Amino acid sequence: MPGLLIICQVYPPDPAAVGQHVADVAEEMVRRGWNVRVWTSARGYDDPQERYAGREVRGGVHVRRLPLSSFGKRSIAVRLLAQALFMAQATVLALLSPGASAVLVSTSPPFAGFGGALVALVRRLPLVWWVMDVNPDQMVESGRLGPRSFAVRVFDWMNRCTLRMARDVIVLDRFMRDRIAAKAPVDGKLHVVPPWPHDNVLENVPHDRNPFRRAHGLEGSFVVMYSGNHGYTSPLRTLLDAAARLRHVPGLTFAFVGGGVLKPGIDEMVARESPANVVSLPYQPFAEIRYSLSAADVHVVSIANEGVGVVHPCKIYGALAIGRPIIALAPRASYAADILAGHDVGWLVEHGDVDGLERLLAGLPSLPPERLEAMGRTAREAARTHYSRDAQLGRVCDIIEGTAVQRLPAGSSPAIAGHTA
Repeated sequence: MPGLLIICQVYPPDPAAVGQHVADVAEEMVRRGWNVRVWTSARGYDDPQERYAGREVRGGVHVRRLPLSSFGKRSIAVRLLAQALFMAQATVLALLSPGASAVLVSTSPPFAGFGGALVALVRRLPLVWWVMDVNPDQMVESGRLGPRSFAVRVFDWMNRCTLRMARDVIVLDRFMRDRIAAKAPVDGKLHVVPPWPHDNVLENVPHDRNPFRRAHGLEGSFVVMYSGNHGYTSPLRTLLDAAARLRHVPGLTFAFVGGGVLKPGIDEMVARESPANVVSLPYQPFAEIRYSLSAADVHVVSIANEGVGVVHPCKIYGALAIGRPIIALAPRASYAADILAGHDVGWLVEHGDVDGLERLLAGLPSLPPERLEAMGRTAREAARTHYSRDAQLGRVCDIIEGTAVQRLPAGSSPAIAGHTA
């Protein structure tokens, strides 16, 4: 039986999106006949007070969670310490783990690729690097590190080493492809595969039967929701300013759901000012995500001008899958803008255009219901035909199998019949 080693700092039940996608791949590889082992953190990435089982089997995947791997996000130094400790543990265990045919690493933590490259080099294993975001570019673009700082130069050197060692590299969109291709030669091994909505657990729950709307006083409101990580590359200043201007518009509510480094600022604002039109809530359990996403009438997706090619607007897929129109706060040259240009599913507003966003938001509750319903149907169809979980997940797993097939001994090829090509 072929074996797949996966290193990723986050993994379910942690709600981080990277971990959810890695888990989809891990469980699909088990279904295809692989023995899959995952090394991840024993504590929550966003909330280190959350503790998970040290060892367990989830969906046939053997998961081992490592201590001293998450101390929260209160500073860059604290995050880097936890990431370094996690990678040190995971790399040693991967070096010692028997029966491996391939290694898969993502970008959680950001320098996981270098650890994976070390394992691949020492054990002569093929490496697949799944790039979910690009660092040190993210740190540089957000102003937290200088472009010529020592840390950035070291990080870029590690990226080049990883790109040279990787048999295949997966990126999420055309902008990320161009950024990665500028770092090192990647001819013939760079694949663009967008992430997918978790449409196996998502469904459009009608407002009148939605317990999330009842529990949080949203009944009778037109809800504009931002759900997910509140980070530097997903700025919400334009949305918050528009919400403040619309504070006295009856029946219009703004819901901020999730966590991240910028979420405490929203929580503090709500506690201080008690705005009647703003609700701030933590991450919701994955099993109940269909209720929280369906509670919105319109979803907001944000990607910073400097975040294009560095991060990917993953939140857009959940909104598409449950059939909600989308407001994209993004530059016109971005993947979010590409989706809106290809499908009649929402509106693009550039960062800083508070007047334009205010006008749009003020008029949304009075739009004919059939107009919003038509956009919702288009969104669901786009999710089904262009971004479906089965198709995109199948592509990632095909790449992993193709990477490892040259190393498998005769007679041990994985069973691949029945998967999506």
